Amino acid sequence: MAIKRTTKADSGFSMSSMTDIVFLLLIFFLVTSTLINPNALKLLLPKSTGQVSAKATVSVSIKHWQNPENFTYHINGDQKPIEFSEVEDVLIGLLQQEEDPTFSIYADETVPIKEVVQVMNIAKRNHYKVIMATSPE
Repeated sequence: MAIKRTTKADSGFSMSSMTDIVFLLLIFFLVTSTLINPNALKLLLPKSTGQVSAKATVSVSIKHWQNPENFTYHINGDQKPIEFSEVEDVLIGLLQQEEDPTFSIYADETVPIKEVVQVMNIAKRNHYKVIMATSPE
């Protein structure tokens, strides 16, 4: 005598729980990505429409204070400023192990071009690539 099952096993898979998890992960990553700030200093960057695909590993921020001759230089968003004479040595130390040494310049829009060009000259002397950071228009 053969015993027959009266109920059959359901071979279907409910995707509703999987989509809930995907949406929660999506929301989590969107929220955390907006919290990431490339530089901690608040700068008013000049506007631009161009974009660069290169990725800079080091950033140099130039901040202009009320005194027309007073500029501060910050490496990687550090709150403690360094003197311009130390910028080149710090950059060499940070970029010497890099295969394609690239750094970005975050200059406040009130900083004169002369100060930015001095940092660009450091890149030229040491054969570094430099990216000028701007805000999107």
